[in-house]
Amino acid sequence: MDDPLQALLDAGVLNTDSFPQHSRYHATPVATLERENGEPIPYLRRRFIPPQDEFAVIQQHIVVEGDRVDNLAAHYLGDPQLYWRLCDANGVMRPDMLTATTGARIAITLPKGVPGQSDE
Repeated sequence: MDDPLQALLDAGVLNTDSFPQHSRYHATPVATLERENGEPIPYLRRRFIPPQDEFAVIQQHIVVEGDRVDNLAAHYLGDPQLYWRLCDANGVMRPDMLTATTGARIAITLPKGVPGQSDE
């Protein structure tokens, strides 16, 4: 029995991304593991933190007492849910690591892949 919906999904006609654009998982591919009984189990492929040299630093923030990464993302990036961009740009997995040390520097960057000004 042919399933027309599955045919559209297999052809890539329908968008299967279940994560919103501001999510760190938005572009993460979904893979499927097939159980012995043939039942498919969808899962997200592993997402690695991009290398820090892939980001163009536009400014730095010095951590002060009471800073929260969601508030910093709202201030610098315009959306508190983009906190993960600050984490990626600074090479950390846990958001609380960014603001744990008063006086630490947090790189505020352009999104990954957006080139900064040339030093030439």
